[in-house]
Amino acid sequence: MTEIETEPRPAVRLRPNVNAQSFRFGAPWAYADQLVMDRRTRGIPAGAVVELQDAERRPLGAAAFNPDSKIAARMLDRDPAAPIDADWFAARLARALALRETLYDAPFYRLIHAEADGMPGVVIDRFGAAAVIQPNAAWAEARLPALVEAFRAVTGVTTVIKNGSGRARSLEGLTEASEVLSGGVEAPVPVPMNGATYLADLLGGQKTGLFYDQRPNHAFAARLGRGRSVLDVFSHVGGFALAALAGGARGALAVDGSAPALDLATRGAEASGVAHAFETRRGDAFETMAALGEEGRRFGLVVCDPPAFAPSKPALEAGLRAYERVARLGAALVEPGGFLVLCSCSHAADLPRFREASLRGVGRAGRAAQILGVGGAGPDHPAHSHLAESVYLKALFLRLDG
Repeated sequence: MTEIETEPRPAVRLRPNVNAQSFRFGAPWAYADQLVMDRRTRGIPAGAVVELQDAERRPLGAAAFNPDSKIAARMLDRDPAAPIDADWFAARLARALALRETLYDAPFYRLIHAEADGMPGVVIDRFGAAAVIQPNAAWAEARLPALVEAFRAVTGVTTVIKNGSGRARSLEGLTEASEVLSGGVEAPVPVPMNGATYLADLLGGQKTGLFYDQRPNHAFAARLGRGRSVLDVFSHVGGFALAALAGGARGALAVDGSAPALDLATRGAEASGVAHAFETRRGDAFETMAALGEEGRRFGLVVCDPPAFAPSKPALEAGLRAYERVARLGAALVEPGGFLVLCSCSHAADLPRFREASLRGVGRAGRAAQILGVGGAGPDHPAHSHLAESVYLKALFLRLDG
């Protein structure tokens, strides 16, 4: 398949005060205020591939451009003339697939993790013979047919679903539009993970239908929950609860505000053979934790895995207060000598700030804590070596006294 472009690739230059060396070393983004955004540059259509140049017009590579985005240029290839076509996609996909096949025995994983896998703004989660693609940048949206063609050829996947929702797309000026691109699914897909079976709704679930990033944290928490009662707050489809039950927990209560998510969690418990020890409670997480405290309920393991309370810098302070409140309410529900797991997927709340807010909340619950460890995303969610934002997931594992 030939490249979309039929005219010479336009050039976009860095401002004279911007250090180009970082881009030569691998920096993946150039912000709008780092570029010469004259009338010609602003006229380049969103999604076009450009030649990114330093201030002296020396080429740095091929980049995806969007004049309407804060991240105006996303580096695609060190070769400024590289054709961004199906062959290019196939090479990136094959490299990513080789890593996942090294890491996992079954084809259930994140196959493409955006910048870290050389496809800025693109997420692909694989569910056996099906996959969900999130083209969250204008360049990928414009080249979706070539991406899907290459993806099917490299992986043999027959069902491909586009999830076109989320904040990232709106920041790129893209509309929300989800559709089945090839094949089809008629029911939630069973996903084996950590000894449990999860049900992923690829068409109507959150994000791509399942959060693979927590896989290693599910496993460690399951070890802590052996023989104990477990509370999984913000449980979605039962991520921590089902893994804990598969690992020998005595019982688990999943709390979430979504009835469809709790229904999938229940069906996952049935598929995992642990339905007899699994229960759900639908409601606001904060209100439900407070109510459980008033009921005198205590658990050997409490896990709180909320949505991103601090998705951006303006939301940081409010987000940290929310994490502190989660920790305070969660800590009050842990039996003496039990365990508390606190998670954050907020880009803006780095580990030191998240840990400080969490431990403040634990202290305000009148509890003392040992920090057993800190978890992150699984290896199918690699971090980009020059992009701090790609290190987003944090999990604190605590043992509480008193």
